[in-house]
Amino acid sequence: MDAPTPDGLIWDAPFAALHRPVVVAAFEGWNDAADAATFATQWLARHGAGEQVAHIDPEEHTDFQARRPQVHLVDGVTRSVTWPETTFRVARFPERDLVVVQGVEPSYRWRSFCTAILDVHAAVGAELLVTFGALLADVPHTRPVRVTGTATDPGLVERLDLEPSRYEGPTGIVGVLHDRCRQAGLPSVSLWAPVPHYVSAPPNPPASQAILERFGRLVGLDLDLARVARTADRWREQVDAATVDDDDIRAYVDRLESRYDAGDLELDFDDDELDDDDWGDELPSGDEIAGELEQFLREQRND
Repeated sequence: MDAPTPDGLIWDAPFAALHRPVVVAAFEGWNDAADAATFATQWLARHGAGEQVAHIDPEEHTDFQARRPQVHLVDGVTRSVTWPETTFRVARFPERDLVVVQGVEPSYRWRSFCTAILDVHAAVGAELLVTFGALLADVPHTRPVRVTGTATDPGLVERLDLEPSRYEGPTGIVGVLHDRCRQAGLPSVSLWAPVPHYVSAPPNPPASQAILERFGRLVGLDLDLARVARTADRWREQVDAATVDDDDIRAYVDRLESRYDAGDLELDFDDDELDDDDWGDELPSGDEIAGELEQFLREQRND
């Protein structure tokens, strides 16, 4: 393990030359509604047999009172502390290799944090940097998830059939990272998926599936997402079951469906079928979904 750089980057292991590498990143927090973006990067790292090659020292960028380390018992006796660090894993696929960046949105020194990521980008000779994001939006859970791909470089927008970024307002680490890429003349793309705000508890398999499908087309990866699709179908079935008997929620979803079908929705932003290893926790139960919907209705009535 190398000593940390001034930006907190630490190389953990040497790695062989990568084939047409792409850096892909997602960060927990403001950019990650329902954990949909980070679930997508976790899937890529796992299915590409991701080996950790570097990490960013959390001491440099994390408020540990806001994001506390976790204590775990080892063999029921010894306690071990896990720190909320950002990791870099090499995931190899037949068509090309990925460097998957997973972590928490930093609390401090955002420009320095981005420098560490771009140092890895340069070290591996990456062709492109792609970030995943998810946002809460007025979208129905009953319709396909529309992923928006944006880029700041006009040439990249045209070549990859993306959209120019027109967002103005507060941003997260994703927006800052892409601005650093723009300043450095590095091609970068941001993929965003909307999550229904009335059922926003993680996970959200449909949003993660849509991000992975769009990413696969973008970089030319043939990803086997059959199990992800089955899990997404089960999630929709559970939400349907929780909403079918509630007239208020059903009417609200009907209105969202009408707007979706008319193209009136605008997104502003910067058994063995379910594998716990893929999705972390199990899908929420019908009671949990119903409780979230009831909370949403109470908030609507208060407004």
